[in-house]
Amino acid sequence: MRVIVESRAPDATKLRAVAEQRVRFALKRLTHFVPRAKVQLSDVNGPRGGIDKRCQIEIHTEGAGTVVTSVTAREWHSALNSALTRACTQVLKNLQRQRVHGHSSLRALGAQP
Repeated sequence: MRVIVESRAPDATKLRAVAEQRVRFALKRLTHFVPRAKVQLSDVNGPRGGIDKRCQIEIHTEGAGTVVTSVTAREWHSALNSALTRACTQVLKNLQRQRVHGHSSLRALGAQP
């Protein structure tokens, strides 16, 4: 799986390795279905502070479409974790929906019918 992390915020560039590691860990079971994931970290208000750390995750799947989630939070880690949780949940729903329609088997993932 290819993970791309983009950021223009100077303090977010320190999180590139952490973001890539978290995405790989969260999508470990889905590696076969997810060839590419893109994480964008941005500071909406700049140095003024507040709830302005935005994390957008775009996950491309094989046959189940693209999932894009965006979360704004006070801290980088919480924005990343929340966006990643939402994205993984949506990817699983899309893949299970695909399974119901008879396109793919998710038994290897341990998904329940």
